[in-house]
Amino acid sequence: MTALVTGGSKGLGEAVVEELAMLGARVHTCGRNETQLQERLHEWLAKRFLVTTSVCDVSLPDQRARLMETVSSLFQGKLNILVNNAGTSIVKPATEFSSEDFSFLMATNLESAFHLSQLAHPLLKASGSGSIVVMSSAAGVVHMSVGSIYGATKGHQFKEEDAWMVAGLCFFMYQIKSRVVM
Repeated sequence: MTALVTGGSKGLGEAVVEELAMLGARVHTCGRNETQLQERLHEWLAKRFLVTTSVCDVSLPDQRARLMETVSSLFQGKLNILVNNAGTSIVKPATEFSSEDFSFLMATNLESAFHLSQLAHPLLKASGSGSIVVMSSAAGVVHMSVGSIYGATKGHQFKEEDAWMVAGLCFFMYQIKSRVVM
């Protein structure tokens, strides 16, 4: 089994990489921070996990294309699982967003997941059992007074499910819920 997990150097992505590797998958992951990636890779190799890494800013289309070329080469043109986990949040009122903030959030959370799914489609089909997993958020379905633009990116991900199911791929949406305790 082969898997690509975006944003795997910390948080949920790191946990997904480790779980897949513990189950025997060959995993490739990426992140923006080379130092964090190298630290995680050292830990994973010490555990004898079959993990490789590359630096990639998923907000940039050329880096996404390069990432998928790397994955295709590593896994001989086949991929079983794509986990679109990389994401970011800018927490401030919509009235304070710059156009750069908006564009970065859309490129990282929305465009990257869709584009990587497109790029991975041939590899997923070639594996005979391709699955796309998208890590989303309850922010996509509930009101947030700050973070509404983030919520919009996550809400759109729920609609992507239809497109990929029609393309003949399994699509899983994981909604991360958080609770505020006062």
